[in-house]
Amino acid sequence: MNFSLRHKKIVFFLYMAFLSEKVELSYKKRLHLLKETDAFRVINGAADGFSGLTLDKFGDLYQIQFFDGEWISKKNDVVEGVKEVFNPKFLVSKFRLERSGRSLENPEMIIEVGNREDGVGIVKEGSAKFYVDLLDTINPGLFLDMRGVRLEIGRRAAGYSRRGSCRVLNLFSYTCAFSVHARLGGADLSTNADISGKILEKGRANYALNGLECRPGEFFRGNALEYVAWANKKGLRFDIIVLDPPSFARFKGVNFNVREHLMGLVADCARLLNPGAVFMVSSNYSEFNLNDFSQSVLDEVARVRPEVKKIWSRGQGEDFVGSGSTKDSCLCATLVQV
Repeated sequence: MNFSLRHKKIVFFLYMAFLSEKVELSYKKRLHLLKETDAFRVINGAADGFSGLTLDKFGDLYQIQFFDGEWISKKNDVVEGVKEVFNPKFLVSKFRLERSGRSLENPEMIIEVGNREDGVGIVKEGSAKFYVDLLDTINPGLFLDMRGVRLEIGRRAAGYSRRGSCRVLNLFSYTCAFSVHARLGGADLSTNADISGKILEKGRANYALNGLECRPGEFFRGNALEYVAWANKKGLRFDIIVLDPPSFARFKGVNFNVREHLMGLVADCARLLNPGAVFMVSSNYSEFNLNDFSQSVLDEVARVRPEVKKIWSRGQGEDFVGSGSTKDSCLCATLVQV
């Protein structure tokens, strides 16, 4: 072997060792999370030394997301580093950018380890379990950055239940993870409203996975604004409301834009709150500022319920190091009580 070729191989192996070490170091920072979950973000972009790249763990299934062309050119090296550290049952790469640089919500995906059927699994979170599918667009069925909030909703549902009863409203419910935690905590009923029948079926599957009976009135396929208007007309009241909308949604010709419509919906939801109830509002819209968002929620609820107080405002969970510093890692969430 000539010197030049041997030198290149040495440099390559040193680089791979360095890359694997960086991945492992990032993972070790989050090892304590295994006490409550086996699903969390292992690498969160620049804050972990991987600007433009994320790595998520869902049990023994993993996904890499590329937000930067520089990492795409090193894709094979990243994949090998992840394989060396985790020996995953399943690994998928998701490419979140067009050549123009525009972010993609339906990215190209390449299975790096395993087969199509291996991408489906079950993860645990506190006392709950959830189905995930890593080939179902960009989110496998569980938003990892909201784990702490879901666990708190479960604890608060348990507190209300011990004092009597607890009724929950979960708007834009997605796969009903908030409701699973609430019901496991003892909530009598947790109504899930979402425009997607397919997604609500996944919610029902999560109920069944956790041994929960689907009770009458718990699944509403339709516009969240429509449900809130109907609930107000019927005089329904809730002890916990979760409002976690997408930035944009469309159903039967009706558009929901989080910038234009969220705060009006916040005020409408406030009318549904029982005395002493809590209300969690959140958004991943990158143009929102946490302090301004929190104050706007408080102001809107106060128009209807002047006695409202803020419990907390926060960004993404602790595994999302550097939350808010980039557009692909942002969350504004606030919890108020009336």
